[in-house]
Amino acid sequence: MKILGIGNAIVDVICKVDEKFIEKNKLTKGTMKLIFDDKEFHSLMTDLKIEKTISGGSVANSIVGLSQLGNEVGFIGKVSDDDLGAKYENGLKSENVQYFYLKKKEELPTGTCLILVTPDSERTMCTFLGTAGKINENDVDAKIIKQSEMIFLEGYLWDEGEPKKAFEKAINNAKKVAMSLSDQFCVDRHKSHFFELVKNKLDITFANEQEVMSLIDAKNFEEVIEFGKNLNKQLVITRGDKGAILINGSDVIENGIEKSLDIKDLTGAGDLFAAGFLHGYLNNYSNIDCLNKGREMSSKIIQQIGARL
Repeated sequence: MKILGIGNAIVDVICKVDEKFIEKNKLTKGTMKLIFDDKEFHSLMTDLKIEKTISGGSVANSIVGLSQLGNEVGFIGKVSDDDLGAKYENGLKSENVQYFYLKKKEELPTGTCLILVTPDSERTMCTFLGTAGKINENDVDAKIIKQSEMIFLEGYLWDEGEPKKAFEKAINNAKKVAMSLSDQFCVDRHKSHFFELVKNKLDITFANEQEVMSLIDAKNFEEVIEFGKNLNKQLVITRGDKGAILINGSDVIENGIEKSLDIKDLTGAGDLFAAGFLHGYLNNYSNIDCLNKGREMSSKIIQQIGARL
């Protein structure tokens, strides 16, 4: 395989809402909230109209994008042997993704993410991890990892206990490691651990501007650039309407955004940007062409509903 993704196996449920819904439910627009009580999760869904249901999860979205670009890819993610688990597996296989997980009946159901899209196309996520968050080292096959040129991990997956052991097993058996910091919530929750990963374990780090500034407690973006130069690894930062930037040692490369897009939904913009960039990286594109491929993929995804092209 070119690349193996390891992440939360989450079924995405996409709904359109107004600003009042976000305020009423005390959600912070543009962020992800973890919900630990399935009753709370289902009460949120009451009276919502479902636009689309997809086999999602951040890294899974990227891996599907890489498959659609013609790369041989695989994915490891934990589901239960239930209706949503079956739909999840079939959804990946239909996209030519090799799924390396033998599902069985778990105590918790397959994970679900409610994606709330407001009229400004911003997305706010409420995630009930279910069994996805219970991934452990036995779920990660070292032989499969060694058959891949690179693994791609997500910050959403990292947590103390069993998920951390799964993470460490994956990293210790990988040839190269890329990871997305996923969300400022994840960075703030696991700051010291993420900082250690970025400095010492990862070959490529994906982050948005908020996440990386939080990671290093930066007061301005110039501090981020200095951090990236001293890192001597690839740090890829998406900056919204400022485009994206790649810092790799003394090299600092930027590209802008595509203009005049009919933006419908920002869900998956970062995931598909990572897919485009990693496609370029794995196929020996130049640094600027990797950034441009990321921009091309993210530009396509935000002109439709959902995180799959």
